[in-house]
Amino acid sequence: MCCNNVEKEYLNELDGFINNLEEKKGSLISVLHKAQNLFGYLSKDVQGFIANKLDMPVSEVNGVVTFYSYFTEEPNGKYVINVCLGTACFVKGSGEILEEFERRLNIKVGETTPDGIYTIQVLRCVGACGLAPVVTVNDKVYGHFTKKMVDKILDEYRE
Repeated sequence: MCCNNVEKEYLNELDGFINNLEEKKGSLISVLHKAQNLFGYLSKDVQGFIANKLDMPVSEVNGVVTFYSYFTEEPNGKYVINVCLGTACFVKGSGEILEEFERRLNIKVGETTPDGIYTIQVLRCVGACGLAPVVTVNDKVYGHFTKKMVDKILDEYRE
């Protein structure tokens, strides 16, 4: 696994995290969360490293990564825009909000802008139905979102 200095530092931190686990069996999800928080995504190399450290097949690690929508195998943009498409949000116009983000950024769901700034994703429910429609940018929640707010949010996060 070839790495730059930052990646080596992250691998060392991940290695220490795994080595400090009292029980490695059954710890795959927590290790994947740690790795994704460090690297921003779970590359094939990182999945292989984890599989080796946890003494399990890479296919098992990849099966978990691809099953859960939280995990990603591709780098995301600096700002991940999630539009909730749960029932309450959808009824209140989140589909149109999503279309507006796609139109303004010229990308589709799951894609990242060429400059690496924005990624658009969807969620099925944020659990904040009283604030519908809901959009999140990284960990910040925006409730009662409207199409008119799209430009304001993009300007807020623009470099």
